[in-house]
Amino acid sequence: MINFFKTLNPLNILWLAVLLFALRAGYVFNSPPITGFVFADLFKRLLLTQATFTIAPFYNVLFAAVLVLAQALLLNRLVNNYNLLGKPTLLPALMFITVASLFTPFLTVSPPLICNFMVIWMLFKLFSFYKSKDAKSAAYDLGMIVAVGSIIYLPFIYFFLAIWIALILFRPFNWRELAAAVIGYVTIFFFLAVYYYLNNSLGMFLSLWLPLGTKFPDVININYYNYLVLIPVAVILVLCFFKLQQNFFRSYVQVRKSFQLLFIVFLIAGLSFYIKAAFQLNHFLLCAAPAAVFFAYYFLYAKRKWFYEVLFGILLISIVYFQFNTF
Repeated sequence: MINFFKTLNPLNILWLAVLLFALRAGYVFNSPPITGFVFADLFKRLLLTQATFTIAPFYNVLFAAVLVLAQALLLNRLVNNYNLLGKPTLLPALMFITVASLFTPFLTVSPPLICNFMVIWMLFKLFSFYKSKDAKSAAYDLGMIVAVGSIIYLPFIYFFLAIWIALILFRPFNWRELAAAVIGYVTIFFFLAVYYYLNNSLGMFLSLWLPLGTKFPDVININYYNYLVLIPVAVILVLCFFKLQQNFFRSYVQVRKSFQLLFIVFLIAGLSFYIKAAFQLNHFLLCAAPAAVFFAYYFLYAKRKWFYEVLFGILLISIVYFQFNTF
C-alpha cells in the first residue's frame, strides 16, 4: 500500500477517501445513539445564549471525515510546495488520515479537529519566513490565527510560541516582527472584549482565561489497553528520527529548519493538553499534522519494503480492532 501512494497521482485521492471511511466504519457501528454538539459551549459564550444542540453520530462522523480529507490534502500540498520530503508524493495525506483515525474520540467533530485547519494554515505562513524579506505582516496574521484558534479551543493559545520560535529559527532577530505577532493576537481579543462589554458580559470575557491557571493533573485515569495502538506509532516515530538523523546534514538548510519547527509544534501541541480541567483524548489531534510529516518521511525513505508494509499494516489493523474492542 505504501508504494501505491509514494507517487503523486490525483486518482489516488479516491483510494484515500476509501481508506478514510474504512477506518471509521467500526465507530459508526459501535457509536452511541446521540452525540452532543461539541460547539454548544462556544456558541453559548460567543452568542451569549443557552441554545443546545445534538447531532446524529453518522452525520457527525461523516462531516468529520470530510474535514480530515480536506486537511490531509492541504497538508500534502504544504509538504510538496516546500519540498520537505525531496520529491512529490501523496504519503503525507495518507499518514494524516491514518494518524487522525488512531482513537475513537478523533473520529467526530471537535474543536481540535477544526483547529487543525489553523495549524496547517500557520505552517504555510511559518515556512514562508525563510525567504521573505519582511515577516511583520505574516507575523501579524499568525497572531490573529492563534487568537481565533484560542477562541475555538483555549489550549491553542500555546501555538503562539511557535510563531516566535519560527522567527528565531528562520530569520535574524527583529523585535518588530515579534511585536507584530503580539499585536495581531491582541487585535482579535480587543474586538471580542468590546463585544462582551456591549452585551454587559465583561465578566464572562475575563472567565475565558481562568483555565490558564489550571494545576497540572496529579493523576490521569486511563485504560492502558486502549493505548496499545500507540506501540506501532512509537516504533514508526523512532525509526523516523533515526532516518532523519542519517540524512539531516544532507538536506537543505530550509528543510532542516522546517523539520526542527515541526518537532517543536509537535511538542507544543502535545504538552498543552493540561489547560483543560478534564483530560480529553481528542486534544492530541493537534499533533496529527507534524506527526504525519514524520511518518511520511520514514515511509518514503525506508529501504526494506516487507518491513514497512507489514508495520503499516499492523497499524491499520490495530486502529480497526480497537474501534470494535474498547475493553
